[in-house]
Amino acid sequence: MTRVLIADDQPLVRAGLTTLLGAEPDLEVVGAAADGDEAVRLARERVPDVVCLDVRMPGRDGISVARELAGADPAVPVLVLTTFDLDDYVFGALEAGAAGFLLKDAEPETIVHAVRQVAAGRGTLDQTLTHRVLREFAERRRLQPVSLQRGADLLTGRERDILLLLAQGMSNEEIAAQLVVEVSTVKSHLARMMPKLGVRSRLQAVVWAYQNRVVTVPED
Repeated sequence: MTRVLIADDQPLVRAGLTTLLGAEPDLEVVGAAADGDEAVRLARERVPDVVCLDVRMPGRDGISVARELAGADPAVPVLVLTTFDLDDYVFGALEAGAAGFLLKDAEPETIVHAVRQVAAGRGTLDQTLTHRVLREFAERRRLQPVSLQRGADLLTGRERDILLLLAQGMSNEEIAAQLVVEVSTVKSHLARMMPKLGVRSRLQAVVWAYQNRVVTVPED
């Protein structure tokens, strides 16, 4: 059973997510927080497997909550649910260690699937937004996925290839087609690569690449 904590300042959203997720036989909603401070307190008390977190809340915002939960022992995976797709809150949440990102108007089955993905340590990023989000993430740092500068001592050649393709927003299936390998092979490389980088999901691996300037372009 996957234990889920919901954090959102809108009562209707909290109620809707509680009903949606609570109806699934493998999911249990263990709490619903109305602000960031309550989210942190409930996460400590009830030890959820996933926190569905709004980034815009009164008082303590979702970014600081995501950062604290990602650094907790044990870390608590965060799935960001927001009405805003490309704003500083979203990118701040990704940098703070969020394992997934979806818009609140995603289909119900998409949200349920995302919760399961995050709980399993795979992370998720709305497929309709992947390229937009990662492209914006890169542009804000004047970076593009074209070369490896650091981390060569951590990764094999094939793992570096996969990291570069991840940074372009490719799915496992697209990476497999690009490298002419099976999807299962890509998944195996990812499973070995992520512990080396100290990350829990493919999304965090991409953030790691940008933060550590592994993915760069020459200065103009």
